[in-house]
Amino acid sequence: MTTIVGQHGCKADAKGRINIPTALKNKLLPFMNEEFVIKRAVFKDCLELHPKVKFDEVMQKVMRKGGRGKQFDVFLMKFTAGLKEVPIDADTGRLQIPKDLFEFAGIDKEVVLNAQHDKIEIWNKDKYESVLDSMSDEDYEAMAEDIFDADE
Repeated sequence: MTTIVGQHGCKADAKGRINIPTALKNKLLPFMNEEFVIKRAVFKDCLELHPKVKFDEVMQKVMRKGGRGKQFDVFLMKFTAGLKEVPIDADTGRLQIPKDLFEFAGIDKEVVLNAQHDKIEIWNKDKYESVLDSMSDEDYEAMAEDIFDADE
């Protein structure tokens, strides 16, 4: 899969439908005839949209590393809470976000689609901006130095 990246703004209607912007839709073309999986994010107050084939790889990793037992069962329950398989209309690029997930993420009219490698985060615009503002410039620069250290 081609890495998908970029921030895209769009609007949601009252029924929870969004139109994927053309530039992003074009990156998803190899998967448009397949299902997608939409779920609650683990570490952020947003939703994640995965091509199902890529989400299947995530689930294989979870099952391999998760082990068994009550604690893992509860983790798996939380990890898959609200998960739905959804289509994206190949012609229009329209995605219907299930109502419970739409409400969970606090999505209203203004939406940010934040494409990261093999998934797309779906954010309420104000929450997205708040998360961006939550890291100071100094902390951002320090982390960037650690990641892009010239010694490696």
